[in-house]
Amino acid sequence: MSTFTIFLILIVIVAFLLVVVVMVQNPKGGGLSSTFGGGGSQQLGGVKKTTDFLDKSTWALATLLLVLILLSNLAIDGGGVNTESRALDGDTTTPVENVIPTAPEQQTEEGTE
Repeated sequence: MSTFTIFLILIVIVAFLLVVVVMVQNPKGGGLSSTFGGGGSQQLGGVKKTTDFLDKSTWALATLLLVLILLSNLAIDGGGVNTESRALDGDTTTPVENVIPTAPEQQTEEGTE
């Protein structure tokens, strides 16, 4: 298994976790924290901490995803192909001759008479 494949698997896992964390959040400030804390004084385990955890995990997963994508670029190998450009080298160009293929000569039946 190549290094790029490992990075690709990690990117897919982190992207899936990021989608899950974002879907759990409610854009109006509710989400998972409002499920536990409905009443003003009856808070179960600290609703504020749940919101902070979701916010921090979103930023952490997004940062991790960006870093994995950038590192995966380094892991891409060229497959052993020379990637150096010869476009600017004037001496290495070889002129190509225009060769027009000719049709093979047709044999006539004059010799068979």
